[in-house]
Amino acid sequence: MATNELRQPSGARQGLFYGYVVASSSLLISMSAYGVHSAFGIFFKPMSGDLGWTRAVTSGAVLIFWVIHGFMSIVIGRLNDRFGPRVSMTFCGLFLGTGFLLMSQINAVWQLYLLFGVVIGFGIGGTFVSLASTVARWFVKRRTVMTGIVVAGSGLGQMIIPPLASYFIYNYTWRLAYLILGGIALVVIVVLAQLLRRDPAQKGLRPYGENEVEEQQFKPEPPSSFTREAVKSRQLWVVITMIFCLGYSVSSIMVHIVPHITDLEISPATAAGIFATMGGAGIVGRVVLGAAADRIGNKNAFIIGFALMALISFWLIPATTAWSIYVFAIIFGVASGGCVASESPLVATLFGLKAHGLLLGFVVCGFSVGAAIGPFVTGYIFDIDNSYRVAFFICAFLAIFGLVLSVILRPTGMGGEPAPHIQS
Repeated sequence: MATNELRQPSGARQGLFYGYVVASSSLLISMSAYGVHSAFGIFFKPMSGDLGWTRAVTSGAVLIFWVIHGFMSIVIGRLNDRFGPRVSMTFCGLFLGTGFLLMSQINAVWQLYLLFGVVIGFGIGGTFVSLASTVARWFVKRRTVMTGIVVAGSGLGQMIIPPLASYFIYNYTWRLAYLILGGIALVVIVVLAQLLRRDPAQKGLRPYGENEVEEQQFKPEPPSSFTREAVKSRQLWVVITMIFCLGYSVSSIMVHIVPHITDLEISPATAAGIFATMGGAGIVGRVVLGAAADRIGNKNAFIIGFALMALISFWLIPATTAWSIYVFAIIFGVASGGCVASESPLVATLFGLKAHGLLLGFVVCGFSVGAAIGPFVTGYIFDIDNSYRVAFFICAFLAIFGLVLSVILRPTGMGGEPAPHIQS
């Protein structure tokens, strides 16, 4: 369809802009996928205790999961650029739902590694990249806040699904809980994936706010040959390292915070409540810092996020009461949520949209490597020291390193946004 035949979404009389259907469907998919995944921390002690596994051994499944997640982020990012999110998210939903259904039957470590690590890793691996890249194509104006709303689905899922899992685990069995979560994920993701479209042109529309971008004379999309140049760019590797630090800290906390809380002789119900609170705070961070990033720039959103993560990680080390860990959960959730919401827009700001899915896949791969190493190292440290103090100190140090990298990040000159958008 010729460009001059594409309709602008600005007229209210034209009806609901389909980008909002894409964004709301993406939010619900994100809620289901990352909600059931985040519940692994709730399953951790009941499952490992029932089957006689150490924390390092159980955490090994998380390591494999994030390795597969990183690989699939690149693969699905490329597939999403070529075939669109309807195909990629149907694929992801089938793997994710089936994997959780089969988790109810595991009895050996190799089954845990195969199902949670490989099958579920395949299922979730491309979810963030596919949804975030799709939303970036539908919205020019309000891109960061819309991305924040979509990825807030993971925080919403963390608020709703882990407490639900906790209820079924402690009133019935962890095996029944896996069956229920698997059924939810399979139905919700596969059905809603059919509503997704890769870009507005497939609906005869233009991206939301495109006129305003043209008026500000933003730089055009880079040519097809730019991908090789982007991969060699120093700034891409700065971003990947930043996101590695984020992934290490976030995944370590997500997997081990509930076991840590119950080790302090705080009830499992309270632990699940703290975990859900962190998810709710993540929603606030994704939306509020996402909206702020549209004004202050994505770089500054990362600076704020990493600074808060570092400070509150030091707070967690001596914390032993429920109220003090609630404080940690709120601030850590807001800070990490804001960083996650800014990932996709930062890549678009630096490198444009020509191969956004592929480049975002590389960045998310950095998150995945950190998220693979973090929980395993954290579990290993606990098995040796019978304490998480050293492990949480490492999380704080990596947040500081991420902060330093955010400060030194500079424009590339290759993006579709004006360079000042990421300057300090």
